[in-house]
Amino acid sequence: MADPFPEQMAALVDRIVPGAELAHMRRLSGGASQETWAFEAQGAEVAQKLILRRGTPGAELHPMVAGFAVEAAAIRAAAAQGVPCPHIRHELEPGDRLGEGFVTDHVDGETLARRIQRDEEFAAARETLVASFGAILAKVHRARADDLPPMRIAGIAQTLRTIRAALDADPTARPVFELALAWATRNAPPEPDQLALIHGDFRLGNMIVGPNGIGALLDWELAHLGDPAEDLAWISLPPWRFGRMDQPVAGLGQRAALFDAYTKVSGEVIDPARVHWWEVMGSLRWGLFCAEMLTRFRSDDPSVERGMIVRRISESEIDLLAAIEGGVDAR
Repeated sequence: MADPFPEQMAALVDRIVPGAELAHMRRLSGGASQETWAFEAQGAEVAQKLILRRGTPGAELHPMVAGFAVEAAAIRAAAAQGVPCPHIRHELEPGDRLGEGFVTDHVDGETLARRIQRDEEFAAARETLVASFGAILAKVHRARADDLPPMRIAGIAQTLRTIRAALDADPTARPVFELALAWATRNAPPEPDQLALIHGDFRLGNMIVGPNGIGALLDWELAHLGDPAEDLAWISLPPWRFGRMDQPVAGLGQRAALFDAYTKVSGEVIDPARVHWWEVMGSLRWGLFCAEMLTRFRSDDPSVERGMIVRRISESEIDLLAAIEGGVDAR
């Protein structure tokens, strides 16, 4: 794909690496509201690989999206705690004429979950990934609130209200989702003693993994303040196991190993029942996201990609029933 904004990018490259020229720009991914571009700043002696994340002009952000300024602040706060994150080189300004976003260093490695789970290249890394997940989350959650800008707060009660509002807005009746929300309301744990920085989408696909382990934690657009158990639950949801249902943590291992690693770094003992509650809420959240895609599919985007997500509503219903019926040890 040709560079759609060559003048702006050339000026940006010169600003980040004085005297360098723009080269090899290509779009990597992005949804309806955000774009990711890879490019190089080629100087006299070396070419630096960089990544641009920017908002799609005119796109409406989902209410849960933090915004690029908050995302960048969360990345910096987490990095200060020792979390592997891509280094932010520049936050876009009005004079850049590229909208909102930021530029980071490129990090080598793989993001595709199935390759990480199966390829021989990552065999050694797989032995340590579950423990790394726990250690990294413990560091994310100890980021100081003083280092963060005002951001969305989503504890127990607010999450229940958000799910209730989403169900009320859905034009389709969803009895299983209603059953799950009723269960969650009856079994809601107390609010956490202290709100923590939450990544919000901690799973394979949102981290770069190399032969030696995790190189960078990506995609902080859902960062917020909340209950640490939320992140510990999200990585164990059935959709992120990619078929390896007997290994709940990302299809790579068991929850006990994840919790033990978290406790070693944080000193906090994990309550499995609290994490289980968040797994139910996570499956509800994912199911409602799939339902939102149905609305988009019917209205303005009848793409194969959206249709494939829509069909996963029924998978979420199965996961919810299994979690409620089976309790903490379910699936």
